[in-house]
Amino acid sequence: MSRYFGILTIFLSVVFCVFIPFSAAASQDNVDFSIRFFDRRIYYVETDPVYVQVTITNNSPATYRFKLADERAFSIEFDIRTVSNRPLEAADSLIRKRTQYQQVYFREITVESGESFSFVEDLRDYVNLSQAGSFIVRAKVFPELYKPEQANVTVALESNRLNLNLRPPSVYGPDGVPLEMDIATGAVLVRERLAPDQVVEYMLTARQRSQWERFFLYLDLEAMLSRDAFRRRRWLAENEAGRRRMIEEYRRELQESVNDNDISVIPTNFEMEQTRYNNHEGTVTVMQKFNMGNFTELRRYIYYLEQRDNIWTIVNYTVTKLGTE
Repeated sequence: MSRYFGILTIFLSVVFCVFIPFSAAASQDNVDFSIRFFDRRIYYVETDPVYVQVTITNNSPATYRFKLADERAFSIEFDIRTVSNRPLEAADSLIRKRTQYQQVYFREITVESGESFSFVEDLRDYVNLSQAGSFIVRAKVFPELYKPEQANVTVALESNRLNLNLRPPSVYGPDGVPLEMDIATGAVLVRERLAPDQVVEYMLTARQRSQWERFFLYLDLEAMLSRDAFRRRRWLAENEAGRRRMIEEYRRELQESVNDNDISVIPTNFEMEQTRYNNHEGTVTVMQKFNMGNFTELRRYIYYLEQRDNIWTIVNYTVTKLGTE
């Protein structure tokens, strides 16, 4: 009897040893690792942080556990590449952390089935973001921590991709107002003494080409956002820093078609109908066509402009939908 019991004990031990690794592997296969911008906005090649939220979601029926280092450099890394697939250099701080001899402290995180665990990291702690342009961001998380001596064989979960656009550093004019930069050339965009209809044509052409810097060049964003009574009251109550934040927020909303999307939608083509102006203000009426898939929508826009220091800027607009063709 004791001989059979010993055989049974050995058999159960073998089954147990085989079953546990298989269960752990199966749960990891059903773990989702994703990243997103924590406070998506316009990012500049300056010292502003670029926060990314990292989320690990357990879609398996079993409990998932992983190690999270107090020094996050040993739990996660970011791979940021140009559109031509050239990787950006690692941040100096990341290199120092990973190359110096130190004790790595960590805690074990338990994520139950159907639950998620998130934390936020600044991309500048991992990658040298010193050049303007468009980039692809991906991340890796190391459930058993990053080990420099085993970097080539360390198990990692890979994330989705994010598109990151970094604008050139702000260049300030003599009045303290940031000047717009042309991303394609790196040159400062300067408002010229254009006629009202030329200003509107410049803006619409820039939108057709998705040249946001040129699109915003002749838009008076302060006047545009102040058209709304609530925003106007908020503007008047804000200090200088608060007003700059409002301008940045409004600009981002236009780019993402969250607010005033009638002016930011891309026209298939447009035709100037009428221009009227005096020494201080003017209007430009434009017929614009929009490709809506199976039909073309017609809209008539009236742009309102004001002239200050011999420069015309767009301060308001109205739109009338005229049907389809």
